[in-house]
Amino acid sequence: MIDTAFTELAPVTSTARACPLLGKSRATHYRRQVPPVQGPARPRPAPPTALTEAERQHVLTVLRSAQYCDLAPAQVWARLLDDGVYLCSVSTMYRLLAAAGESRERRRQRTHPARKKPELTATGPNQVWSWDITKLPGATRGVYYELFVIIDIYSRYVVGWTVAAAETGELASEFIATTVTGQGVEPGQLSLHADRGTSMTSKPVAQLLVDLGVARSHSRPHVSNDNPFSEAQFKTLKYCPAFPSRFGSIADARTFCAAFFEHYNHSTATPGSACTLPPRSTTAPPPRSAPTAAPPSTPPTPRTRPGSTTDDLSRPSSLPRPGSTTPTATHSSRTSDQLSQ
Repeated sequence: MIDTAFTELAPVTSTARACPLLGKSRATHYRRQVPPVQGPARPRPAPPTALTEAERQHVLTVLRSAQYCDLAPAQVWARLLDDGVYLCSVSTMYRLLAAAGESRERRRQRTHPARKKPELTATGPNQVWSWDITKLPGATRGVYYELFVIIDIYSRYVVGWTVAAAETGELASEFIATTVTGQGVEPGQLSLHADRGTSMTSKPVAQLLVDLGVARSHSRPHVSNDNPFSEAQFKTLKYCPAFPSRFGSIADARTFCAAFFEHYNHSTATPGSACTLPPRSTTAPPPRSAPTAAPPSTPPTPRTRPGSTTDDLSRPSSLPRPGSTTPTATHSSRTSDQLSQ
């Protein structure tokens, strides 16, 4: 109906006048007058001011010259204007460089070489150690105790540990010196790997390792998985069913760690130790005597704890229960005896 009225009204008035009177879109009217184009779009004609191929190559030659090779296109454009030369606009320079694959940093800058991934190989005990520090939650929110642990990556044996109220480079240096001395490590025998924490890279620790003849190795910057042995050992510690949500005091933390590392060093078998039972280090205490085999006619009796009718291997009997402050007689390294005071 609108189209019929528009056909009668447009010749009398005009298209521009008839469209608003009848409520018809003038753009729709004009678009319907032109049939749709089938096939590919028509090529865009080149503007009359477009540069020729020779002119494009001349602009690239100027941008690559020794005088302008390390300058941004805007600086090149401004300096050429100061010399009374106009080649093209700044955007055209950027467009030509992008087409040539040169729209990047044009200045000559020194680049840092790629950091090599740390790779250490141990063929026996006391050749490569890994150490790290983790936090143990205290009795109240915001209170943490620092757990220092050194592990032998060959045997997975924890050669030293200590719990302190704070983390300092001096304490780390004393802890490492006590552990190295207690294990009887000779100069040039050991490599010590750690991440890039403040204590690991501190001057006291670095000077100590030089004095002891211990090679130092660090993780790459901003790489979280270059110290896997210590991180895996911390997961074993904190995923233990006996690990409490909080420790009542630093003495409780030391008691728990003494029992845990005693069980870890002498009562567990890991793939890293070829699934063999301890001792997993040449400096470990002598192995306990093997139990006497039961007669063939007697069925084996499962191990049970007092008050339990089944064998519960998920919670070692030597570990204290969460919240318990009763000291447990355990074996610990010389580091814990000297530094945990």
